[in-house]
Amino acid sequence: MDTGDLSDKTYRAIMVEAEKFNPDLTLQFGLLSYECEDENEFIKKSKSLIEELKECEEEELEDLFFGNAPPRQEFHKALDKLLSNIATLKKKNS
Repeated sequence: MDTGDLSDKTYRAIMVEAEKFNPDLTLQFGLLSYECEDENEFIKKSKSLIEELKECEEEELEDLFFGNAPPRQEFHKALDKLLSNIATLKKKNS
């Protein structure tokens, strides 16, 4: 699937929120969408991706952000906001 296939709520909760932090973070979720068959799988895999990103070493962050890694604390704050948005999506979809 493509990010254009996401509902407005999911797109805003994940893609727009990631873009607010850094376009390079948005790219990671955009690439992830191509591995998903539907929105629910995208949400689930997005949560897993966020959990993986929280464990990244400094060198991995440099690669992820093309040599311009953000401060770790700000990055984790952005990831926590994404997780909060995903939790809200799941509540609304239940």
